[in-house]
Amino acid sequence: MKHSLLLRRGMTVLISAGGVAIFLLLDLPLPYLFGPMVASLVVALCGAPLTGLGQVSIAARSVLGVAIGTSVTPALVAELPSMLASVALVPLYIVVIGLIGVPFFRRVCGFDPVTAFYAAMPGGAADMTIFGQEAGANVRQLSLVHVTRLMVIMVVAPIILVNIYGVGLTHPIGPPASDLPVSELMIMAVAALVGWKGGERIGLFGAAILGPLLVSAVLSLAGILHLRPPREALLAAQFLIGMGIGVSYVGVTMRELRDTVAGGAAFVVILAALAGAVTELVTLTGLAPPVEGFLSFIPGGQAEMSMLALVSGADLSFVVVHHLTRILVVILGAPVLFRFLRRAQPPD
Repeated sequence: MKHSLLLRRGMTVLISAGGVAIFLLLDLPLPYLFGPMVASLVVALCGAPLTGLGQVSIAARSVLGVAIGTSVTPALVAELPSMLASVALVPLYIVVIGLIGVPFFRRVCGFDPVTAFYAAMPGGAADMTIFGQEAGANVRQLSLVHVTRLMVIMVVAPIILVNIYGVGLTHPIGPPASDLPVSELMIMAVAALVGWKGGERIGLFGAAILGPLLVSAVLSLAGILHLRPPREALLAAQFLIGMGIGVSYVGVTMRELRDTVAGGAAFVVILAALAGAVTELVTLTGLAPPVEGFLSFIPGGQAEMSMLALVSGADLSFVVVHHLTRILVVILGAPVLFRFLRRAQPPD
């Protein structure tokens, strides 16, 4: 059994590495993110028994957590009041998404009310799936919808950044490891591990990214950490995140592709239109620059959007503050709102 798992993981890594090579050869954008994602996605849909790397894949998020945390500086703290007006739009934005998304999944995709509600909520994929399972939703449909949301947004967002906002996705994401002091690298490693495992111990949601973010932010504000993680670590994180999205489609049937995945992809088009409208609003009112506004309000995963902010040269802190607000509002508010709506429904 263990030997079989190692073979499947080895095959997954080789296929994903092949995707990187093809993207590099064709000079396509974000080869270390999109290469593994596309290659593993295509092979998974062909029926290959791919699988992720377990804790190694989760650890990739801790690298992003440290990268985000080290961008929290005294200068950023001083700028937080200027973000409050755009952050205040996040709860209203979530309500609009829900008002559109729930009827869409009910009437277009034929989901039951519980599944439709949690499929529409733009929170973390894992969190919404867990909450939906506890409420009696169809877990398979939920997980496919949210994975599809992440995958399609990761494809659409860079296209919009390049072709509409004229942004290059070649901004340096970090210095090479050889340029960083060994002491700084060791502190980053400790911050990632302590934040991740400490966050899990206390039940912190998204512990793999939020725990290291909090620890490294404290170290950055204290003047102990000064640089982002090395380029090699961030490229490895891209590779593992892209591969993780692709292998999520292992075992998907043609019926699920036609009904659930296609419905989830169509909903992302609606989300992109909403994100575009909100971006125009915050841009025209001077609440945010165009690129930061777009990346802050498109409801992708916080790890994936943070990576796009890094490679596009956007204000990482601005983007992260808005996504953390969205995730917090959804995670804290969705179960409460769902219980309220269920109680308000008239008995059959």
